[in-house]
Amino acid sequence: MSVTIILLVVAAVFVGALMRTMFGFGEAIVSMPLLALLPIPLNTSVSLIGLAGLTVASLTVVNGWRHIERPVLIRLAVSTVIGIPAGLIMLHLTPANVITTGLGIFLIAYGGYSMIKKKLLKAIDRPLLNSKGWVLPFGFASGALGSAYNFNGVPVVVYGTLRQWNPDRFRGTLQAHFLISGVLVVTGHALGGLWTIDSLILFGYSIPAILLATMLGIFFNKRIPAKKFESYLFLIITILGIILLVPNGQH
Repeated sequence: MSVTIILLVVAAVFVGALMRTMFGFGEAIVSMPLLALLPIPLNTSVSLIGLAGLTVASLTVVNGWRHIERPVLIRLAVSTVIGIPAGLIMLHLTPANVITTGLGIFLIAYGGYSMIKKKLLKAIDRPLLNSKGWVLPFGFASGALGSAYNFNGVPVVVYGTLRQWNPDRFRGTLQAHFLISGVLVVTGHALGGLWTIDSLILFGYSIPAILLATMLGIFFNKRIPAKKFESYLFLIITILGIILLVPNGQH
């Protein structure tokens, strides 16, 4: 693996970790499509971002513990465990170009949803999904998407939006879920044979970048209006999804 590829991988991990620390989510959504544009195996990208995500979660989870909705978190964790094998099976049996195309479509859909989310919330005058059982399919999706793409946070973001959680509850529950699901997903990756020498070496190279991104993210989070940057983030996510659908962007 060339020095250029290593530097580009570390840069992709850095950008993702910075986004995660600034906004509370978005690491894999940014890093995975960037890595998909590089000539490295999908399994290597998936296991690398899984390890990077768990590292960031460990560094940032300290804040917000008292705002966690614990019963929801427990049900999320249980259903996430059930969903992880489904994602690993999908990752092993589905061709890489099909997964990359699916990833592109998913990013466009998620970016579009996020950009119209505020208008959607204004049209909703009460929380949806009040039944306790609704958390189970979202947890299952978190496990499946987490083990396949490291998108374990996306279903929880959607669930929290539909439940109209306040910012503190949203952030606290999301970060705790990232830590728990991160441990489960990384364990699934290890047991599923996704860890490679390359992914562990790249993770080692990325650790200083992750630490730097975490410090910068905390600094910017306190000084920059996050809402304005969220709009840019969702626009970038949509553009990345479009790039992945271009044949030259797939490998």
